[in-house]
Amino acid sequence: MRLSALGELALVERIRGRFRDLRRGRLLRGIGDDAAVIGLPQGGKLLATTDLMAEGVHFDLKLETPYQLGFKLVSLNVSDIYAMGGSPLQVLLALALPPETDTGFLDMFMDGVRNALDLYGASLAGGDLSGSTDAMTLTATVIGQAAKPVLRSGARAGDWLYVTGPLGDSACGLELLKKIGRPVDLHAKSVRGPLPWKTMKPLIERHVLPVARRPGAWLKSARAMIDISDGLALDLKRLCIESGVGALVDMESLPVSAAMRKAAPVLGLDPLELALSGGEDYELLFAGRGTVRGRAIRIGEIVKGKEIRMNCPDGKKMPLEPKGYMHFNLNKGGG
Repeated sequence: MRLSALGELALVERIRGRFRDLRRGRLLRGIGDDAAVIGLPQGGKLLATTDLMAEGVHFDLKLETPYQLGFKLVSLNVSDIYAMGGSPLQVLLALALPPETDTGFLDMFMDGVRNALDLYGASLAGGDLSGSTDAMTLTATVIGQAAKPVLRSGARAGDWLYVTGPLGDSACGLELLKKIGRPVDLHAKSVRGPLPWKTMKPLIERHVLPVARRPGAWLKSARAMIDISDGLALDLKRLCIESGVGALVDMESLPVSAAMRKAAPVLGLDPLELALSGGEDYELLFAGRGTVRGRAIRIGEIVKGKEIRMNCPDGKKMPLEPKGYMHFNLNKGGG
């Protein structure tokens, strides 16, 4: 069977099944969450996560600058640590670069990495370099810590569902970049494109320089959590699978920015589809109960069973299909 026929979710479960009985040392939680959880002798928990960016799959050098790639690589990994209720400590980089890569590229890439590390309060601990015969592969591993990690498996029927910010901006920003056809200087006073620069800039910025959402005062209320990297619909499904529950999402409660709502129709896109399946938002989705303080928008509730549905304005409930990004599928929306 080819990977394209299996799909990412089934592939992850296939791998997990082969190692389910092989937990040695202080590994408390492995495959299935945003980061692994490792117990420490003196108490507390160590978190470890890794993500890669492959040229031609995750990024296009014709649309993003080296600086933006470095910043983004750190951010998407830190987002996994935040999704566990933790804080980042150290970062390891592993880069596979074609020999003809200019040293200026590496310098600008590392500038992006450094500024991201400064933002998140982490350090570069080391890594590895390799030549590549073709495309670039950029990988980061982040080590973090958490007193009490929040897993994907803690949601229970009756919990409310929350997100921490607007959805769909990044995907809309990517489509704008494709229309512009080149990397964009976010400090420019004006950039020619299909919309005024003041509308395009925040959307493009959400794509090329995403800032991971740090847990707020609401963290004490979070019972299960995941970061939204592959689209709300797909990441909600992942949380529900781990928790053994279903969900009901309120369509009218989904937060979308004014800029995205304005830009999407011009690009021939549906704002709702972007919010549900766009991906790379790096907001946090969590299930909580009781008083939830801080910046969080309630978008639905956890229910019994395994169905994930959406409550529409006309009162009808429709299945919420996980159309976000999954690796190894032949089409981006495949499931």
